Amino acid sequence: MIGSDSRAAPDRETVRFLVFAASLKADSLNGRLARLAADVIEANGGIVDRTSMPDFDTPSYNADVQNEDGFPPGADRFRECIQTNDAFVISSPEYNSSMPGVLKNSIDWVSRFSPQPFNEKHGLLLSASPSMVGGNRGLWSLRVPFEHLGARVYPDMFSLAQAHQAFDDSGRVANAQLRERFERNIAGFMDLVEASKHYPCAKTRWVEYLGEHPDPVIDRVE
Repeated sequence: MIGSDSRAAPDRETVRFLVFAASLKADSLNGRLARLAADVIEANGGIVDRTSMPDFDTPSYNADVQNEDGFPPGADRFRECIQTNDAFVISSPEYNSSMPGVLKNSIDWVSRFSPQPFNEKHGLLLSASPSMVGGNRGLWSLRVPFEHLGARVYPDMFSLAQAHQAFDDSGRVANAQLRERFERNIAGFMDLVEASKHYPCAKTRWVEYLGEHPDPVIDRVE
């Protein structure tokens, strides 16, 4: 944990986390939450790959463009970051009660790679918003494409309501109880990712729809 009441970082096996905010704005509320999440991960013994949404920005997905010109640099960078890390943490704004179009577009591009890199990757979804629901509706919509692609999205998402006044001068969550919940949520996610990577007996097979047969035309899970 971080802060004055923090404990020493636990001994962990090596686990790498991709952390970024799904906003193109330079100093967004979700950028602050993503930086805080990265700090908590490092304080708990994890390795963080800090990046930002502009690194993954892509033109609108077009199968003709893919077939003729291949993948744009942003999609290739996103694929590489997913593949080289054990898990991902995304702090996403809510746009019109849903996910940002820029993130969905990047997911659509990356889903066309073979092998498809989201399959069996663990993910934690966060949001920060000035609203009273903290962007939670956007996170529920964001779960859908990730889970369809085989990602193991952590059940306990975190939404920071009234985020424009929720951070203290040091960049932490100002409310002590909410800060503790945030840090424990991340630590719990880290425990799961560590167990999945280093202790195979803890793994379980994930199947989206029992009884369906693989079909490369419609399946993105490989």
